[in-house]
Amino acid sequence: MADTYDLVFIGNTGRNELHRFDGTTEPILGGPIFQSALATTWSNKRVAVVTRMAERDTDLLEPLRKAGIATFVTPAQETTRSHIYYLSDDVEDRRHMLEKSAGPFSVADLPPIGARLFHLVGVNRLEFPLDFMEDLRNRDLAFSIDMQALIRASDPKTGDVTYGDYPHKQQVAAMAEKIKLDVVEAEFLTGTSDLEQAAVRFEEWGSSEIMVTRADGALVRHMGTTYFERFSNRGVAGRTGRGDTVFASYLVRRMDFGVADSLKFAVALCSIKMETPGPFMGTLEDVLARMRAQHL
Repeated sequence: MADTYDLVFIGNTGRNELHRFDGTTEPILGGPIFQSALATTWSNKRVAVVTRMAERDTDLLEPLRKAGIATFVTPAQETTRSHIYYLSDDVEDRRHMLEKSAGPFSVADLPPIGARLFHLVGVNRLEFPLDFMEDLRNRDLAFSIDMQALIRASDPKTGDVTYGDYPHKQQVAAMAEKIKLDVVEAEFLTGTSDLEQAAVRFEEWGSSEIMVTRADGALVRHMGTTYFERFSNRGVAGRTGRGDTVFASYLVRRMDFGVADSLKFAVALCSIKMETPGPFMGTLEDVLARMRAQHL
């Protein structure tokens, strides 16, 4: 019988770098899949990561293993390497560049494991071809997806990443159990920056549970009802990974709690994370204390 996990993250592991407006740089080892997976370590759920990377770089996975997260690797010629450039003091004003990619996923990359939910979290649409998502659906493998990857396309010569509409968005909305996007992605995909209107549009396309994030908070639309919770962070030193963190923690909490509680929990956890650089390193009690103090 296949080993079964509660939540399995699928995405390329990267050696990434953040370039601040003041000229300083910071390595972001792992990328979105690290931010996501490490946002679940407060729980007692079984969590795994399925990734593609060069064999010479598998040491990057050690923080996940130390955190009790199982890792499954498909060897690739290259390890993904990307850059984030802050273009001003506003951390929302940024540009992406993809230097190298470990390539696309296929069902052949999946190890013989089961999961209550597979979550697709990447940096570029190269990672998740439509055929791959259709194969997951055809095999009755429940999956969620962060739409950030699907709106990003990179120039094959310069690596410059541009944002744009994704032509298969309605098919993805109908296939995925849960959808995550932010306000920028919402505008490209739905034509509106209004969080609720964007979520309703995805609901019309077949999504039953949608999270849309913005600098001030996160909205969830589920079964015709809209929920919103404001972030309570006192700084933005850990802004990178905000969306990955809030959705991953929401997915885990949601396995045992309702939408309203899960959203408050995830926003509280992400607010703590944003106050210091790097992934979430707190405890369950840290999050519950923040919930009691500012997210009743």
